[in-house]
Amino acid sequence: MLNPPVIERVAAKAFTVPTDAPEADGTFSWNETTLVIAQVEAGGIEGIGYTYSSEAVLPIIHGPLLGAIQQLDAFAIPKAWGAMVAAVRNLG
Repeated sequence: MLNPPVIERVAAKAFTVPTDAPEADGTFSWNETTLVIAQVEAGGIEGIGYTYSSEAVLPIIHGPLLGAIQQLDAFAIPKAWGAMVAAVRNLG
């Protein structure tokens, strides 16, 4: 059996863009949106994930989340999820 690809690299960037007009959800309003993109490489293949958050999450991605998944089997999604949840459990 072939060795599974392991997570080798994670990079993340945040991009803040202004909205066309003020937006609101009934509890809060905003004039810009921040998109956070994570690039993950395993076995020479790169994939991306994204969320809407703040650039404040970048050190969390590059620190505890990366440490939790680096060298894990890229196809062991439940294991990676559990490791990431455990890594940020006490961050607040």
